[in-house]
Amino acid sequence: MKNFKAKKFREQFPLLYRQRSSTEIHEHKLSDQGENKSLVYFDNAATTQRPCCVIERYQFFYQELNANVHRSSHSLSAKATSAFEQARQCVTDFIHAKSIKEVIWTKGATESINLIANTLGEQILSPNDEIIITVSEHHANIVPWQLLAKRTGSLIKVLTLEKDGRIDISAFERLINEKTKIICCSHVSNVIGKVNPIDVVIAKARDVGAISIIDGAQAVAHFTIDVQALDCDFYLFSAHKMYGSTGVGVLYGKQHLLESMPPYQAGGEMIKTVSFNQPTTFNVLPFKFEAGTPNIAGIVAFSQAIKFMSQFNQKEIIQYEHQLTRYCYQALTKIPQVKFIVQGLPDIPVIAFIINGHHNHDIASTLDSFGIAIRSGHHCAMPLMEYLNISGCLRVSMAAYNTIEEVDYFIDCLTKAINQEGTASVSNISTNINAETNKGQLTAEINSSVATIMAQFSAIKSWDARHREIMMLGKTLNRLDKYARNDQSLISGCESLAWLVVSKNKKGLYFFQADSDAKIIRGLLVIVLAAFNDKTAKQIQMFDIQSYFEQLGLMQHLSPSRGNGVLAIVDKIKCLAMSGKVE
Repeated sequence: MKNFKAKKFREQFPLLYRQRSSTEIHEHKLSDQGENKSLVYFDNAATTQRPCCVIERYQFFYQELNANVHRSSHSLSAKATSAFEQARQCVTDFIHAKSIKEVIWTKGATESINLIANTLGEQILSPNDEIIITVSEHHANIVPWQLLAKRTGSLIKVLTLEKDGRIDISAFERLINEKTKIICCSHVSNVIGKVNPIDVVIAKARDVGAISIIDGAQAVAHFTIDVQALDCDFYLFSAHKMYGSTGVGVLYGKQHLLESMPPYQAGGEMIKTVSFNQPTTFNVLPFKFEAGTPNIAGIVAFSQAIKFMSQFNQKEIIQYEHQLTRYCYQALTKIPQVKFIVQGLPDIPVIAFIINGHHNHDIASTLDSFGIAIRSGHHCAMPLMEYLNISGCLRVSMAAYNTIEEVDYFIDCLTKAINQEGTASVSNISTNINAETNKGQLTAEINSSVATIMAQFSAIKSWDARHREIMMLGKTLNRLDKYARNDQSLISGCESLAWLVVSKNKKGLYFFQADSDAKIIRGLLVIVLAAFNDKTAKQIQMFDIQSYFEQLGLMQHLSPSRGNGVLAIVDKIKCLAMSGKVE
């Protein structure tokens, strides 16, 4: 077993190692080469980076072993099948399962949960039976159970938290009873980063005959898992959160439970015999739950990720991650505007907080302009946000390849983001359309706005400078009156709150007003409104927003993801113009 050395470990990850060196980070030297800015990657709770050996193993499969598994008699298929099943044995050993029959391949933790809900859940639940879910669960461990409860007439009971973010065992003891049939609990919350007392949860579930389902997506990369010692009924996780491939997940289940469950999907591999004259029969475990051609290359590469991690002294990795967590947490405590969403130091390097007086998306986008990737929003944990009475938060999540120097750089840039000031260089863009008397003057101004914006952004070469310009543009946007920010004008699909109202003159030209609670969105609104105001419905429909943003160098803000919602804003504008609805 190798001793863990952070620098040597980091060198195994090409996307990170080819970026800025630790010395450059420490000296706060920014690369200024357009979109190839150096990266500080603090979004590991979403997905981790891949080491060279995993990337190479993935490529090796397609170059040397590419064939379907289990189904052919030729030697290439035999080699692919051998590698595929060796990966299953690797996972079995990794989580200390009793048998390979207890390890099911899925597309990820989400499919693993859905598999249980749609098989065992359908079997054991009756009207008025109860499912206990913690308030801090990821949506993937909430929605499948909500759908199941609706189908079966069962009830969902929500388990609350202590002030430190761990589940409240006293409240759990009051919730659990003879009607409890399923208990779902994350080993570690993807937002809070605290290890839940799942040993108590599992033991109490066993006492009442309930099924225990543990979501280990955030746990497997940070400490050893022994499913036999835990004695849980099910444990599940995704490969991509522990240096493996996307599209690969693991469902561990006790063999007797898996054998009692019907197939989840029908197709090839999961059958034993198929006939129009006799009942179709199903394959044995684990193949009964693996219909169709799996992600063979991803699974084979995942086994390499496990081997990669297993070669290092795990205690040293855990100790180093705790050092990173403590260092970052203590540095954040020294920033007056930082407010942690729960009390106390996290158990894994996942730290969630808000910045008083600043919108989460503004901070995250500013950090992105410095080459720092963190996550902002509700983190697929909207019930937790509601429980904590916040709209969202910032999340810094680190891994063993991150460094103290990166934390120092992050803290320095966060301080700059909080204190960021400036004036807009595009000073002649007006968006004030409140007064009926100045609409003629406004039309002339907006007609020139697109050209002005294009000229201004064409002179900007770096992403951080573009970001500053957007933030400054946001200051030129006239805010909507409070009465206009209502449910009718709210833009669906924009994670930060944003509103849009419209009017139309006698010539059929549309005028849009918009507002947002995030500065970055207000700046983008200036750019968007400049493109669509003073146009007919036909012109609005024909305008190529993608080309416009491409020329401005702002394509990342036009992502179809729900992050900033620019596409949602554009869709709302086009929808209003198409429908002809006005104020």
